[in-house]
Amino acid sequence: MTPEVRVPAGVLRGSWESGVAVFRGIPYAAPPVGAHRFAAPQPALAWDGVRPAVAFGPPPPQTDDDGGEGGEGGDWLTVNVWSPDPGRAVHLPVLVWIFGGAYTIGAANRPEYDGANLARGGVVVVTFNYRLGIEGFAEIAGAPPNRGLLDQVAALHWVRDHIAAFGGDPANVTVFGESAGGGSVAALLAMPRARGLLRRAVVQSMPGTFFAPELAADIAAACAGELGLRPTTEDLAAVDPAMLVLAADAVSATMSGQAARWGRPALREILFAPVVDGEVLPVTPWQALAAGAGREVDLLAGHTRDEHRLFTLFTGYLGQVTPEQAEFALRVFGPGPDGVRRYRAAYPRAGADELFELVHSDWLFRMPSLRLAEAQVEGGGRAYLYELAWGAPGLGGVLGACHGLDVPLVFGNLTGSRPAMLIGDGPGAAAVELSARMRAAWTAFAAGGDPGWPAYESEGRLTRIWDAEPVVAAYPEEGSRRIWQDHEFAPLGLRGADS
Repeated sequence: MTPEVRVPAGVLRGSWESGVAVFRGIPYAAPPVGAHRFAAPQPALAWDGVRPAVAFGPPPPQTDDDGGEGGEGGDWLTVNVWSPDPGRAVHLPVLVWIFGGAYTIGAANRPEYDGANLARGGVVVVTFNYRLGIEGFAEIAGAPPNRGLLDQVAALHWVRDHIAAFGGDPANVTVFGESAGGGSVAALLAMPRARGLLRRAVVQSMPGTFFAPELAADIAAACAGELGLRPTTEDLAAVDPAMLVLAADAVSATMSGQAARWGRPALREILFAPVVDGEVLPVTPWQALAAGAGREVDLLAGHTRDEHRLFTLFTGYLGQVTPEQAEFALRVFGPGPDGVRRYRAAYPRAGADELFELVHSDWLFRMPSLRLAEAQVEGGGRAYLYELAWGAPGLGGVLGACHGLDVPLVFGNLTGSRPAMLIGDGPGAAAVELSARMRAAWTAFAAGGDPGWPAYESEGRLTRIWDAEPVVAAYPEEGSRRIWQDHEFAPLGLRGADS
């Protein structure tokens, strides 16, 4: 029988797929177009009759993989639900996924985020879209900052108010995300508006990039300037979203030339990030957790061993890094004035390629993720730490445990998507077993707050190392931890003031 649920806005009709009830494209907020353009998310409208919930909503505006722009129609703010039993009387733990993509690309309809495998493990899975790029994160006069984060809060409100109808427990919600999705989860932990909406959090490979308002405003001015406009709601509200995507792409293409003004984000072509504006996001996640903001929230955080390897391949540097390029990377991205010396002392046998990847991995993902767990413990909360060390066998095995490898493993979607290409043409027994173990840990954490290994402490620093045979050991990247232990991940500002 076709699954149907009644929510306050009306009746939804989904479908059964592989033993799981699936509901797609459910609006959690009104389309952010017209009078709602650049506004905080507004309530979704009710509907008459039975609404089919079998197709994903359109992705938010962005440059897609074919060079076009997604997001036609404006119905971007939708959620999708996978439930093993929407009529269940005893409510199940809820896992809410926030996708990554540098706060500029991504969508919940991608096959790697299909929640069926996780749901069959006894949880209700929710995915959703949120505004990206200029629409979601640009600093625009007359608009609230961090609109993409506000969308995420609205989605969590929807979960709290509706998930019981799908068999989920609104009092047992775990939010998990990877890359920019992990950064978003971390930001939610620091946001007063998200307080009480999540019981647990999983932060996978969070980027350390959070912007100060002046940097965000300067980048927004450059993007609007591509169209001869100002970064104001008055100038931008009537502009086709696709034109704003193209304007941001144009700035990104020449961003490295702004390094003297925009600092390290320019060298990494990072246009958008959550803005520490003092209100929506009062302080950085590390500051918030160290002050006790996450004391009532269980945290699972971690990263992959070779975070930067994928980017090194994409940019053509894999195996081609010169000593001069490694020296520049250490000087610019290492912490403090003596990053070069500290890295060379910690890794005396490392060549140019390894040093280049180490400092980029540490600055972008590894040390921000580690520091989040440490801040949680410092603030009196509980944290569990992991590192994914299993090397991806796909593409000839050159990528190691690269950024994004955890996504197909955690979701169990080992074929049929671009991230699954990291696993190889066909998943071997090692990948299948590792994926099953990681899924079991994530769902156990969602159910009761314990993923199956000891909590992280400042003394032993016990860490789950995910490999073909997972082990628990002291945090494995001790050299980098010592280099970065006194670094404050402050908001990134203008003219390299963040360094």
